Amino acid sequence: MGPLEGIKVIDFTQAYSGNFCTMHLADYGAEVIKIERYSSGDQAREWAPIKNGHSAYFATVCRGKKSLEINLKSDEGKEVIKQLVKDADIVTENFKVGSLDRLGLGYDVLKGINSRIIYASISGFGLNGPMSKFPAYDNVASAASGIMYTSGFEGGPPLKTGPALGDSYPGASLFMGICMALFHREKTGEGQRIDVSMFDSLFSLLDFPILEYATTGNIPKRYGNSDPGCAPYDIFEAKDGFISLGIASDRLWLQFCNVLDKQEWIENAKFKTNENRVANYQELKLQIEEITRSYRKEEFQNLLISKGIPCIAVSTVPEMMENPQIVARNMVVDIDDPGVGIMKAPGIPIKFSATPGIIKSGAPLLGSSTVEVLESIGYSDDEIKQMRSSGVINYL
Repeated sequence: MGPLEGIKVIDFTQAYSGNFCTMHLADYGAEVIKIERYSSGDQAREWAPIKNGHSAYFATVCRGKKSLEINLKSDEGKEVIKQLVKDADIVTENFKVGSLDRLGLGYDVLKGINSRIIYASISGFGLNGPMSKFPAYDNVASAASGIMYTSGFEGGPPLKTGPALGDSYPGASLFMGICMALFHREKTGEGQRIDVSMFDSLFSLLDFPILEYATTGNIPKRYGNSDPGCAPYDIFEAKDGFISLGIASDRLWLQFCNVLDKQEWIENAKFKTNENRVANYQELKLQIEEITRSYRKEEFQNLLISKGIPCIAVSTVPEMMENPQIVARNMVVDIDDPGVGIMKAPGIPIKFSATPGIIKSGAPLLGSSTVEVLESIGYSDDEIKQMRSSGVINYL
């Protein structure tokens, strides 16, 4: 039984950020009822990679959820939501700001039905401010927040991060916010609204660029794979790939020099302190890379790790999938998805000794839980059939 067992979530989210949040809620035991657009469902059902006509992406982020296919523009559809909210714990949504209010399903309305409800919203730029109505995906939020500007190499263009950080980090932030709101409600009985924006979440990660500009007036430049605050802290070429090395203190620097038998680096005033190494980093990098290119990446990794120096080979995706640490931590799992079939996906990252999370099932087919959900709140077979014939709901 997961730590969120018994928690009921009415999930209006779609695409990535909200789905990422509610995936974690489902993984840790919550009942997540996914409210999907009548006739088309979540846009993420269309996203690659596609197998057997179904999205493997959707199968991953919507695993363990239920699907209620419903027309929210109908009065009957809105009434279904209000009935569901009566005994729900959480409502999640990532529509454009004001969309659910216009449907008559905003926070004030649902709070009037259930004062304990936690109403959790993700939007591109937040519920207030001059940009609050702007639409956003990961790349838009990354560009606006400064994440994209600070990513890349000096002299080159801004770069999008590899994973969709502009979606996943706000989704994780909302997950954390929900858990805190549940804790607050346990103490006080009080529900509340949570407002997470992709823009705010990403901006909060820009600690060094913000501090550099605020304290020195210098406009931060792009540093590529290196770090502006310590050196050597970078990616280095090896015979068969690349190595990630992290030397973040003078103590580690001395150990590093001794392992490589480079007494001249210890004695060189340009490299003696971290401040000096940062100032003369390009010269230092060339000298280090002369050495790393003579090693295979795992050979260099093992040499440094044996001496307690943070260093790791940069893994390819196939190497990651077979990494014994990944296997030991159960971080690649098999999901039996009704659409995609048996597929591999990332596992559950937070490990609990007493209440471990579990992936209950694959992602639901569109409308596959409609009847079950409606029956759970007292709708009869005849009422369900009537709503289907009138275009309020659909089911398999």
